[in-house]
Amino acid sequence: MSDLYYVLDASAFINGFEPKSDFNITVSEITDEVKDLKSRLILNQAIDDGKIIIQEAQKEFLDKLDETIAKSGDDLRLSGPDKKLLAVALALLDEGKEIKVLTDDYSMQNVLKILDIPYESIITEGIKGVYNWKKTCEGCKKEYPADYPFDDCEICGSKVFKRRIKTY
Repeated sequence: MSDLYYVLDASAFINGFEPKSDFNITVSEITDEVKDLKSRLILNQAIDDGKIIIQEAQKEFLDKLDETIAKSGDDLRLSGPDKKLLAVALALLDEGKEIKVLTDDYSMQNVLKILDIPYESIITEGIKGVYNWKKTCEGCKKEYPADYPFDDCEICGSKVFKRRIKTY
């Protein structure tokens, strides 16, 4: 049986995860998101004890991830640190590692489900289905590409918002 690698989002630390094995990985930007004192102490102690490995995302896997999230519309919802963490998960899978991503972030869970990467929530129930996201005018319902830079519709002037579409 191979070792299980845990890929840790900030929500894992914030919601009480304490590393038990030496196979826990995150990215430096995620550690910056851990703000409360208790979680920060647990995180720092785990890093000092060598129970957390800080890894950087590789461009190859960031590019692969960008292709997937552009299609699903999740590029509208994921932060830079989220993307880097998901790219690290892809790299570990590519190395043949058995992984599980720990996150309560629904957008990350959506992408993980699309990529067929195992994940687990810490305190939330987790997502039930996979969703795509579209920028849509609330007035005339015109759909815009993810990189549409304005908050207002070019046709009718109504507000453009992110609309969730269940895919499965």
